[in-house]
Amino acid sequence: MTHLPDTLSKAVGAERFATDFLPPDCLWAGAKRAGVAHAGIRTVHTGEARAVPGVLAVLTGADVPGTNRQGIVHKDHPVLAVDAVRHAGDAVALVLAVDRQALAHALERIRVEFDPLPGVFDAEEALAPGAPLVHPGREGGNLLAHALVEKGDAPGAFAQCHAVAEGVFETPMQEHAFLEPPNGAARRTRNGGIEMVVSTQAPFRDRFEIGHALGLDPMKVRVRAPSLGGGFGGKDGATVQCLLALAALHGGGRWVRMCWNREETFLAGYKRHAARIRVRLGASRTGALKALECVMHFDSGPYAHLAVEIMALAMEHAGGPYAVPHTRVEGFCAYTNNPVGGAFRGFGVAQASFALERTLDLLAARLGMDPAALRLRNALRPGELNCAGVAMESPTGAAECLEAVMDHPVWKDREAWKAQAPAFKRRGVGIAASCNAMGYGRGLPDAAAAKLELTRAGTFRIYNSVPDMGQGNSLAFARMAAQALDQPPSAFEVVRPDTRLCLPAGSSSASRTTYVYGNALLKACAAMREKLQARAALFLLADEPHRLVLAPGAVTDPTGGRSVPLALIASMLQRDDRICVDQFVSPVVESPPDTGREFRLGFPHRFYSHAACVCAVEADELTGQVELARCVTAVECGRVFDAQGVERQVQGASAQGVGFALFEDLAVQEGLIRADGLDRYLIPTALDLPDLESLSVEGHEPSGPHGLKGMGEVGVHGPGPAAAQALEDAVGLDARRLPVTPEEVLAAMGGAR
Repeated sequence: MTHLPDTLSKAVGAERFATDFLPPDCLWAGAKRAGVAHAGIRTVHTGEARAVPGVLAVLTGADVPGTNRQGIVHKDHPVLAVDAVRHAGDAVALVLAVDRQALAHALERIRVEFDPLPGVFDAEEALAPGAPLVHPGREGGNLLAHALVEKGDAPGAFAQCHAVAEGVFETPMQEHAFLEPPNGAARRTRNGGIEMVVSTQAPFRDRFEIGHALGLDPMKVRVRAPSLGGGFGGKDGATVQCLLALAALHGGGRWVRMCWNREETFLAGYKRHAARIRVRLGASRTGALKALECVMHFDSGPYAHLAVEIMALAMEHAGGPYAVPHTRVEGFCAYTNNPVGGAFRGFGVAQASFALERTLDLLAARLGMDPAALRLRNALRPGELNCAGVAMESPTGAAECLEAVMDHPVWKDREAWKAQAPAFKRRGVGIAASCNAMGYGRGLPDAAAAKLELTRAGTFRIYNSVPDMGQGNSLAFARMAAQALDQPPSAFEVVRPDTRLCLPAGSSSASRTTYVYGNALLKACAAMREKLQARAALFLLADEPHRLVLAPGAVTDPTGGRSVPLALIASMLQRDDRICVDQFVSPVVESPPDTGREFRLGFPHRFYSHAACVCAVEADELTGQVELARCVTAVECGRVFDAQGVERQVQGASAQGVGFALFEDLAVQEGLIRADGLDRYLIPTALDLPDLESLSVEGHEPSGPHGLKGMGEVGVHGPGPAAAQALEDAVGLDARRLPVTPEEVLAAMGGAR
């Protein structure tokens, strides 16, 4: 539980995270990782580890009850590998010990005899005849999913195009690099269940993953989710949960802690999916887009996790925020022996956006058009169909976002700025636009239930069901409720997600939490207002309760000036009468287009946020190093409820987008991560970034709380293609693969001087 505002508690280190939950006399658990990309397991030797003083148990796959399979949608990921390891991060044994020293010694003493197997490390090669099979005997071989999204007649429309551009684009895996690693604590309860405190984005869904994998009743699994030290999608799905619950089953009721270090997080954690995308785009002589063909290959790694759903969103965004009458988008998702792909801010859209935006740059050059003018010419307007055939509803802010950044001095004055480049420097400026769907989409209810309690002290308690991973949703919910009930924010406290106390509200993901849970909370607030008016009417002898108004700490009757304190009302009510509960289910596309039929979940979407980004870069002629000099992002996310919150989301997303474009390279070779720590995997720091400027384009989403839409992801898409275009402007580099390296920049300039 936290009292608001929570910014001070975080600033002074008082906020409690899962890493801070360290019960006395707790045990420690840890996993032995494979370290090889693909091999059969001959024997797991545990005798020496069991002999280490302080070791209570050493478990292997044979000790896992239940299915020994975890996964959000597709249950194909073993908790502990049994017959084979399919990537280097697979867990082959689990150790339970009295302290961290005994745990470390035991893990070092586990020996595994492997029979090496040939691996496959490229999504397209994985689909070739004769490729090594990641899951032998599986129908479909390495093909996890294949889908087609089309509208009109794209092949025929290309014949009518004046100009056509095409290319192959590659985006890499990306590490989330959150500050707080995956961690948690768990114990077995007296009723045979599990109680867990864990860093997670989806506590309610975790119960079912744990229950399925370990043969437990999910309703006997209690999950508590304190504040997260970052998530970005990397904690959407089981990390420590199933391993931790398995250890707790052998802990005799004592708390068991598990905390991955940074190296284990790199080795075993989820990554943004690597993708290879072929794009062909055609336009008329005046620049009107006419046809789009796209073929996507997504590298799932050895397990499905959310790869199919991520590919679905990528395909839905293949046409970006632009009107293209004829589209054909084909997607392939393949199993490989690379690290496991998973959710990451942008959820497939970042990959699709880079490919499309770079193709637009090529097309603009073919047409002799300004790249910004080409984008503005084709920006989707209300009522027009996106590439998946979904009609855009108001507001659609792509054009407005483009106009906002085009009016910014970074774009307007770019020629003068480039001309002022110092010696041995070359400057360039680029622009890009994007959109990002909000919510789960069709196929499953995107729902939330909110619970609001009037305390005996006359204050309010919000039972927040969706984790706050730094995006500030707890503070936003308190402010929403404060406005709805005419109370100061200090009158509200927020209970962090707890599956025993709170109500199901889905995951903290998909740019959905403020929209979906916020709507449910406002409905609960309306019910609370009506209840307080009715109960206060008994004190004030008011025969028209609706005329009573709420004031800070009281309900007043404006006709007579009398009031009754909320604390007095609360003291007269039973607890059940002090609680209001309501729910909200997000609207979906009412008449979905007859395409993308292969996707059971998450296709298509109804609501989108929009953005445009301008990046100015400076390239060093001597070293090839690239400095981001300016980055300006305009976003349209409905009505802006919290301007500072929007700005921070845009800044964080932009920083990750810059890392995606210019810095972050896991250097995966034959399935092994070479840049396996923050000393080798470079992410942008404050010294690498300029002031990341944010502009808000005001809109209004009628279905949203206070007219807002979710916007936690849309800012990540612009810096990649905008910086690539800026580099082409500066040094002539036609970047088709991220991240751009200094060596590539030097080569584009003709080599080092």
